[in-house]
Amino acid sequence: MEKKKLPEQEESKLESTEVALVLESTPEASELPAGVVIKEEISNWTPKTRIGNLVKEGKINNIDEILGKGLRILESQIVDILLPNLETDFIMVGQSKGKFGGGKRSIWRQTQKKTAEGNKPKFSALAIIGNKEGYIGFGYGKAKETVPAKEKAIRKGKLNLIKIRNGCGSWECSCSGSHSIPFTVNAKCGSVEIELLPAPKGTGLCVEKECAKLLNFAGIRDVYSRTFGQTRTKFNLISACFDALKKLSTTKSQHKVRGQIPEGIS
Repeated sequence: MEKKKLPEQEESKLESTEVALVLESTPEASELPAGVVIKEEISNWTPKTRIGNLVKEGKINNIDEILGKGLRILESQIVDILLPNLETDFIMVGQSKGKFGGGKRSIWRQTQKKTAEGNKPKFSALAIIGNKEGYIGFGYGKAKETVPAKEKAIRKGKLNLIKIRNGCGSWECSCSGSHSIPFTVNAKCGSVEIELLPAPKGTGLCVEKECAKLLNFAGIRDVYSRTFGQTRTKFNLISACFDALKKLSTTKSQHKVRGQIPEGIS
């Protein structure tokens, strides 16, 4: 059966009610931090956590109030509101067929499951996000199609956001800037072990190409590095590099030596 068309008056009533509902769900300008542009998905966002409600009400205007207390971010919209200038990039974790039969690096890693019905492929991606001012995060997403895997990786990257501590810990450089790291850190994931060392100004990122993306998004411009193990496994390599960056804000003894103890560490 064909549906009857509504009269023009009833259609206009429905449009007005829909607009009213959108306006009711959109927070007032005074509730959000200054300079934040309200996107459509953020304006229609209904928080499900206590921190989300405080952010949307405007009671939390700085993400350091969340990260400094060691609280977990469970909704990606919190990061979208408090850090609207984040950039996104993807790590080359997979390999695809080249033009003449050779291998070519790709941001998608494809795996297949053998079943009685046939092969069931899945795609995974590794995303990194940051604002090049000390905030960095990375996330791993896997789905049956490429677009959902990409969106899932970006969303998890926002939930894993951390703030690192930049500095200049190199004895070759006498500046007091924040172009490098304050002290040597190392971390391990699987068989991969990485060590990051401070470097003087002008050295550049002397590190593996994919790790250089992560360090660049974190705001680090000069660093030395040493790696051990199966570094061809990019997921383990990036995980180890991210864990090393975490130690820049969680190591207490090194900060006490320099008289700089970050907030939330006693």
